[in-house]
Amino acid sequence: MKRIAINGFGRIGRLAFRQLVSRPAFQVVVINDLTDVETLAHLLKYDSIHGLFPGDVAVSNGNLVVNGQEIQITAERNPAD
Repeated sequence: MKRIAINGFGRIGRLAFRQLVSRPAFQVVVINDLTDVETLAHLLKYDSIHGLFPGDVAVSNGNLVVNGQEIQITAERNPAD
């Protein structure tokens, strides 16, 4: 299983996430975005173009939980740091 980090959870980041989460060969373990985790969860769950996310989306301990998998959320302006 390949472990994936996504830098930026805008339209493209969320589309990539939707594709990756549906494939068992990949596991998203970190999402880096400056937006707070509650907003990220809402934007993933209720996409105005692609509709409702077909899984469970929640927030726990500052992390995003999707289909029972906890994904760390970071807010690094420069991910190289």
